[in-house]
Amino acid sequence: MMTSTEWDVIILGGGAAGLMCAIEAGKRGRSVLVLEHAKAIGKKILIAGGGRCNFTNIHASHAHFISRNPHFCKSALARFTPKDFVSLVEKHGIAYHEKKLGQLFCNESSRQITEMLEREWTYAGVEIRVNCSLENGVQSITHNDVHGDEHFKLCTNQGVFTCTALVIATGGPSIPKMGSTGFGYDIARKFGLKIIPTKPALVPLTTDGSLRRFEALSGVSVDSIVECNGISFRENLLFTHRGLSGPAVLQISSYWEPQDVITINTAPNLDFEHFFSKYRSSKTTLSNALSTVLPKRFVEEFCRMYASTVAQKPFNTISQQEYVKIAELLQSWGITPSGTEGYAKAEVTVGGVDTNELSSKTMESKKQRGLYFIGEVVDVTGWLGGYNFQWAWASGVAAGQAL
Repeated sequence: MMTSTEWDVIILGGGAAGLMCAIEAGKRGRSVLVLEHAKAIGKKILIAGGGRCNFTNIHASHAHFISRNPHFCKSALARFTPKDFVSLVEKHGIAYHEKKLGQLFCNESSRQITEMLEREWTYAGVEIRVNCSLENGVQSITHNDVHGDEHFKLCTNQGVFTCTALVIATGGPSIPKMGSTGFGYDIARKFGLKIIPTKPALVPLTTDGSLRRFEALSGVSVDSIVECNGISFRENLLFTHRGLSGPAVLQISSYWEPQDVITINTAPNLDFEHFFSKYRSSKTTLSNALSTVLPKRFVEEFCRMYASTVAQKPFNTISQQEYVKIAELLQSWGITPSGTEGYAKAEVTVGGVDTNELSSKTMESKKQRGLYFIGEVVDVTGWLGGYNFQWAWASGVAAGQAL
C-alpha cells in the first residue's frame, strides 16, 4: 500500500509539460506527485501571449520545430494534436480566438488555462507541492535496483520521496526570473545522457558600432522578411534601443549563430520598378517618396545611414543607378548582429537532452529505465506562435500514457 512518501510517478517541474503529463498519468490510475521549486505552478503559462496565453497553433507539425533529429517530435505531435488540446479548452468553456498565422489565444486570461489544468489534475488525483526543492542538487536523486525492485529516491526540503518513474519537466534556462535553470541537464548528465549545446532562442538580437544608430528608431516596426542560413520569416521587425526584435527577428534568432549575417527585406510588397516610374517626374524628395510606403522615421534614419547624398534630392534628379542601389539595399539589407539579449529575454532554449537518448514514443531514457524527459528540457524547440506549448502538451501526454 502506498504511503505519502511513495509514488508511482514523481514529476519535477510544474509547467505546461509536467502538468499535462501528471494529468494523463493520474487519469490512468497512477499515483502522481508534482514537485515545483517555485511558489506557484504554471508561471510561464500565466505570462504567455501577453497574459492571454497563445496555447497552441492549429498548423503545428514537425516542420515547425528545431532539433538535431527533426523527426523525433513527429510521434508525440501526431498522437496529441492541436485539435486535441482545443477540445480540452472547449470542454472547460474557455473562449478563444485565432490572432494570426494559426495562433490561438484565450479571449480573457492565461489564468483560464492554469485553472483548467488545476481542475483536470484535481480530478485525476494528482498532488502538487510547491516551494519544494532538492536539498543537494542532483546528488539528492538516487536510483536503486534491489532484486528487480527499481525506484528513485529524492531528498527534498519537504521530506524524502520515492517513485518507480521519474519525469524531468524542468525546462531550460530561458526566462530565469520565472525560476528557470539548467537543472534538468544536470540530471540527464548524472544518468549518462548527452546534452546538445544550448543557446537562447526566440530572443532579441543586439547591434553595436555604427548600427547603434538603431537607438533612434526604438519603437518603430516594419513589415519585413528576415532571412538567415536559408531560413526566412515574414512578420514585423521592431527596432529597439539595443538592436532588433519583433516576431520576424525572434523567429530568426533560433537559427542565428554568432558572426552570421541576417538579410532583411524591409519592403516585401513594394514593386520598386513601378514605384520608380510613378515618381520619375516628381520633384518630391527621395526620402519623402519612400515615406509614403515605409515608416517615416525608418526612412529618414536609413537614408542618413546609407543614402545621405541623395535622400533630399528631388526624385526627378536621381539617376536610375542611384535609385536601384537604394532599392536593392532596402530589399536586401545585410546586418551582422553583435549578439542576443541572452536567456533573460529568451522565450525558449535551443538544444537540450539529446533526442537520440530518448524513445520518441514514450520520452523514456534508453539508458535508464523509468527516467523520462519532456518539454523544453529536450532538444526540440518550436517556432514563435504557440508551437512550444503544443510540444509541451504532446510530449507530456506521450510520457503520461507510458507511465
